[in-house]
Amino acid sequence: MTRRLISSGSSFEAEIGYSRAVVDGDWIFVSGTTGFDYATMAIADDPAAQCAQTLANIEAALAQAGATLADVVRVHYILPRAEDFPACWPVLRARFGAIRPAATMFTAGLADPRMKIEIEVTARRATSSR
Repeated sequence: MTRRLISSGSSFEAEIGYSRAVVDGDWIFVSGTTGFDYATMAIADDPAAQCAQTLANIEAALAQAGATLADVVRVHYILPRAEDFPACWPVLRARFGAIRPAATMFTAGLADPRMKIEIEVTARRATSSR
């Protein structure tokens, strides 16, 4: 099995020294991802809008790995303010409601004060995706 690195093109990856995702066999490990639009490096102020953009960024990484959100088995939600999490629930329910991965939410400071949510996922490609 070959280990493959996936980049989103974010300047953070080169500056800090990490990959957006790492593919190892059928497993895909997507780094903590935020709501920045990497083409413009802009970020919305609204937690729900950031959540939606974060999931779009994650989907792009998963697509490069030959996977989709349906392959996600584990999710970590990280928010600086726990009270912002309920605003994200409709977005999360729309994207993960049928998939229902194992999930944990915790609060922690994030690298940029504009960031309201960071999401990390682990996925495993289905046998039919090989």
